[in-house]
Amino acid sequence: MTFISTTRSADVVLIGGGIMSATLGAFIKKLEPAWNVVLFERLPAGGLESSGPWNNAGTGHAAYCELNYTPQAKDGSVSPAKALGINEGFQLSRQFWSHLVRKGDIGDPTRFIHTVPHMSFVIGDAHADYLKKRYEALHPNPLFSEMEFSEDPAQIEEWAPLVMEGRGPGRVAANRVASGTDVDFGTLSRELVGFLADNGVEVNYGTDVTDVARSRGGWDVATKHTASGERGRIHAKFVFIGAGGGALHLLQASGIQESKGYGGFPVSGKFFRCTDESIAERHNAKVYGQASVGAPPMSVPHLDTRYVEGKRSLLFGPYAGFSTNFLKNGSLLDLPLSIRLGNIVPMLAVAKDNMDLTAYLVKEVAKSRGAKVEALREYFPLADGDNWELITAGQRVQIIKKDPQKGGVLQFGTEVITSRDGSIGALLGASPGASTAVPIMLELMRRCFPKKYRGWEDKLREMMPGYGVKLNENPDLLAEVTANTADALQLAATAQ
Repeated sequence: MTFISTTRSADVVLIGGGIMSATLGAFIKKLEPAWNVVLFERLPAGGLESSGPWNNAGTGHAAYCELNYTPQAKDGSVSPAKALGINEGFQLSRQFWSHLVRKGDIGDPTRFIHTVPHMSFVIGDAHADYLKKRYEALHPNPLFSEMEFSEDPAQIEEWAPLVMEGRGPGRVAANRVASGTDVDFGTLSRELVGFLADNGVEVNYGTDVTDVARSRGGWDVATKHTASGERGRIHAKFVFIGAGGGALHLLQASGIQESKGYGGFPVSGKFFRCTDESIAERHNAKVYGQASVGAPPMSVPHLDTRYVEGKRSLLFGPYAGFSTNFLKNGSLLDLPLSIRLGNIVPMLAVAKDNMDLTAYLVKEVAKSRGAKVEALREYFPLADGDNWELITAGQRVQIIKKDPQKGGVLQFGTEVITSRDGSIGALLGASPGASTAVPIMLELMRRCFPKKYRGWEDKLREMMPGYGVKLNENPDLLAEVTANTADALQLAATAQ
């Protein structure tokens, strides 16, 4: 890998070596192999920041277990719409990964994906009633036909022994999808970047992008080598800013009208990690609960089985923290330097309207280790705090944007921002993020290359048979696609 680009111009410049840039690059090399593509990553390898397995709080998001994707309305009803959309997106991601594995473009899938059941677990009458309604809303849909529901403590203990052992009396309930997955997006990102490098993409590690400025026929991208300080510049017809929390600054630097009014609110995620194999081997599930009152959706507590570099371990959290940097390896000046005349009103409006979030963050930051262990014991009653280490699991930058009624709103999702002429695009936000990288990048390509995109669609269907189709409305195709992707990715067969 090179460190300072020797290329003076490129068709495409990708900023960031995480799952978003890597996915977009893979699509481009599949669809337009002759295009000249250059990638810049400030860290010494790809997938080390937000895509890293210890920095990416939720992996394999399919909406099977994440309760914030199925909120209960005031009338008590539960809509499956958002969960269905996220699951459709994740199915598309799986199809693309399967295609790359079958073609030999990326390596052994067991290095980045494993079958791990997804569960929702709740305590108390009101939460159990809600979970049953959620099951009744989701289970009739083909995408969720495998979902199980139980209030039987013995059954739940069979699914997740650590969750039930030592638990006192009281009503509990759980949903379960046995064919859920754990995905190491850091490893997957590096596999994809390796494919890019093998197919003519110039990959520049240890290189920070310091500025993006419009120039004739495209953009001038300024770079700086993080070790030597050597500076460079490259002209690009198209630029994608996939730099995680670092995307906002570069989007603002571009000056495009579509970037006006956007701000960011950083939240640190802290987790307990257990690498004791004797404990980890007794829990094979991602168990998600209900967020505390006043907590943001990203704070949903979960006890996760994780596979990192082939080793199984457990993760519990999150415990929210606060830092003004936008990246784990960023600067404390990131937040103040992101404030502009165009976004100060939305940011102040969000501050005024989210006092409960502020109170929650203050409470979380002040929480003692003992209090954190007690929160762990709500999901693992017999947990010994000495077996768990507290880690900082990355930074999340939540989107703040203009709102005509409120002045500004805080969004807990991902958003694609593109210029009117389609010459630059960026991704802001967090969950479900990595799990739906494929549909997100397809949407970006549709916006930025509209004329080309129409000619790409036949090849996209070859790569992803479910492309352009709602699998939930085509159960026969869903069964075929599910079996094929499970086979290619070496996952457990499902009971569709």
